[in-house]
Amino acid sequence: MPQDGKDVKAERAYARDRRRTERRAEMVEAAIGAVREHGPGVSVAQIASAAGITKPVLYRHFEDRGDLQRAVGEAAAQMLMGRIYPTLEIEAEPVEHVAAVIDAFLAGIEDEPQLWRFVVHNPAEPTPGAEIVEDVRGTIAALLATIFGEHLRASGRDSGGAEAWAYGLIGMVQLAGDWWLDRRTMSREALTNYLTSLIWGGISGVTGLDGTESTADILSLVPNPRSDTAGEADHG
Repeated sequence: MPQDGKDVKAERAYARDRRRTERRAEMVEAAIGAVREHGPGVSVAQIASAAGITKPVLYRHFEDRGDLQRAVGEAAAQMLMGRIYPTLEIEAEPVEHVAAVIDAFLAGIEDEPQLWRFVVHNPAEPTPGAEIVEDVRGTIAALLATIFGEHLRASGRDSGGAEAWAYGLIGMVQLAGDWWLDRRTMSREALTNYLTSLIWGGISGVTGLDGTESTADILSLVPNPRSDTAGEADHG
C-alpha cells in the first residue's frame, strides 16, 4: 500500500534527524581525539581537521565552542561514571565504597588527563565544563549520601550529615586529583590510600559508625602507600 505524503515527509525528517545526531556524535568523538592529541588548549580548527571537515561545517552541528565543549564534557562524564557506578553497586562496607569511588575517579582522570583538563579547566569556556562537573559531582554525591545515610540509620544514628559529607568527599578528591595530575609525587594507589584514611577517619570519628574500625583497618583495604613511587619519594 503506497504511503501518503505526510508519512513520507515524516520518515524523511526522522532520517535527517537521526543522521544529524549520528554526525554530531562522530564530531564529538573527533573532538575527543583532538583533545588527546593537542591538549586542553585545542583549537576549533584542530577539532574540525580531526573530523575531516571545515569550521563552518562543524558549526552547523554546534551553536558555538561552548556547545561543543559541553557535548565533549557530557561524553567524558559518561566515561567517568561508567567507572564509578559499578563501585557503588557492590555489596560492601561504607569505607570500602569510599575507597572504591576514590580509586575509580582517579583512574578515570589518570587515563584521560587531557580530556579532564579540557572539560574542567579550559580557560576559554569555563561555564560549560563547570556545568558537567557539577552534574557528575551531584550524581556521585547523591549516591554516596544514600549509602552513608542507610548505614547510619541502620545503626540508629543521625543521618543528617550524610549529604554534606558526601559533597565534601567529592570536593576533596577532585582537588587532590588535580594536584596529583600535575605533580605525580605518588602512585594512584597511594593517593587512594591517603584520601580514604583521612576521609573515613573523619567520618567514623564523628559518627562512630563502626567503633572497631581503626586506621590500620582502613589502610588494609587499599594498597600500601609506600609502594611504587611513594616509596621512591620517601627515599628521595
